[in-house]
Amino acid sequence: MSAYYPTHPGGTLRDCISDSEMTVTDTARKLRISRTTLYRVLSGRQPITANLALALERIGWSNAEFWMRRQANYDLAIARKNAA
Repeated sequence: MSAYYPTHPGGTLRDCISDSEMTVTDTARKLRISRTTLYRVLSGRQPITANLALALERIGWSNAEFWMRRQANYDLAIARKNAA
Protein backbone atom coordinates (compact mmCIF):
# COMPACT_ATOMS: atom_id res chain seq x y z
CA MET A 1 0.00 0.00 0.00
CA SER A 2 1.25 3.47 -0.88
CA ALA A 3 2.16 5.92 1.85
CA TYR A 4 0.52 8.64 -0.22
CA TYR A 5 -2.83 9.93 0.99
CA PRO A 6 -4.60 12.55 -1.09
CA THR A 7 -5.55 15.77 0.61
CA HIS A 8 -9.17 16.58 1.24
CA PRO A 9 -10.69 18.26 -1.84
CA GLY A 10 -11.34 21.28 0.34
CA GLY A 11 -7.64 22.07 -0.04
CA THR A 12 -8.04 22.25 -3.81
CA LEU A 13 -11.12 24.40 -3.37
CA ARG A 14 -9.15 26.70 -1.04
CA ASP A 15 -6.58 27.13 -3.83
CA CYS A 16 -9.33 27.98 -6.32
CA ILE A 17 -10.67 30.65 -4.00
CA SER A 18 -7.21 32.06 -3.42
CA ASP A 19 -6.43 32.12 -7.15
CA SER A 20 -9.70 33.90 -7.89
CA GLU A 21 -9.01 36.55 -5.23
CA MET A 22 -12.59 36.18 -3.99
CA THR A 23 -13.38 36.00 -0.30
CA VAL A 24 -14.92 32.94 1.27
CA THR A 25 -18.13 34.93 1.72
CA ASP A 26 -18.20 35.90 -1.96
CA THR A 27 -17.53 32.30 -2.99
CA ALA A 28 -20.26 30.93 -0.72
CA ARG A 29 -22.71 33.42 -2.16
CA LYS A 30 -21.74 32.45 -5.72
CA LEU A 31 -22.10 28.75 -4.88
CA ARG A 32 -25.43 29.41 -3.13
CA ILE A 33 -24.32 27.73 0.08
CA SER A 34 -23.78 29.09 3.58
CA ARG A 35 -20.41 30.44 4.56
CA THR A 36 -20.36 27.94 7.43
CA THR A 37 -20.80 25.04 5.02
CA LEU A 38 -18.00 26.34 2.84
CA TYR A 39 -15.69 26.74 5.86
CA ARG A 40 -16.41 23.14 6.86
CA VAL A 41 -15.49 21.90 3.38
CA LEU A 42 -12.35 24.03 3.30
CA SER A 43 -11.25 22.67 6.67
CA GLY A 44 -11.86 19.06 5.61
CA ARG A 45 -14.69 18.49 8.07
CA GLN A 46 -17.36 18.14 5.38
CA PRO A 47 -17.21 16.34 2.03
CA ILE A 48 -17.78 17.74 -1.42
CA THR A 49 -21.34 16.65 -2.15
CA ALA A 50 -22.84 16.09 -5.59
CA ASN A 51 -24.78 19.36 -5.25
CA LEU A 52 -21.65 21.28 -4.33
CA ALA A 53 -19.75 19.64 -7.21
CA LEU A 54 -22.48 20.84 -9.59
CA ALA A 55 -22.31 24.34 -8.11
CA LEU A 56 -18.53 24.40 -8.61
CA GLU A 57 -19.05 23.29 -12.20
CA ARG A 58 -21.66 26.03 -12.69
CA ILE A 59 -19.18 28.75 -11.69
CA GLY A 60 -16.51 27.30 -13.97
CA TRP A 61 -14.22 25.57 -11.50
CA SER A 62 -13.68 22.34 -13.43
CA ASN A 63 -16.48 19.83 -13.83
CA ALA A 64 -18.56 17.98 -11.27
CA GLU A 65 -16.86 14.68 -12.08
CA PHE A 66 -13.47 16.15 -11.14
CA TRP A 67 -14.73 17.16 -7.70
CA MET A 68 -16.52 13.87 -7.11
CA ARG A 69 -13.38 11.90 -8.10
CA ARG A 70 -11.31 13.99 -5.68
CA GLN A 71 -13.76 13.26 -2.88
CA ALA A 72 -13.96 9.54 -3.72
CA ASN A 73 -10.16 9.24 -3.81
CA TYR A 74 -9.90 10.95 -0.46
CA ASP A 75 -12.62 8.78 1.10
CA LEU A 76 -11.01 5.59 -0.20
CA ALA A 77 -7.58 6.60 1.12
CA ILE A 78 -9.02 7.29 4.57
CA ALA A 79 -10.87 3.96 4.55
CA ARG A 80 -7.66 2.14 3.62
CA LYS A 81 -5.74 3.92 6.34
CA ASN A 82 -8.39 3.01 8.92
CA ALA A 83 -8.46 -0.63 7.76
CA ALA A 84 -4.68 -0.99 8.09
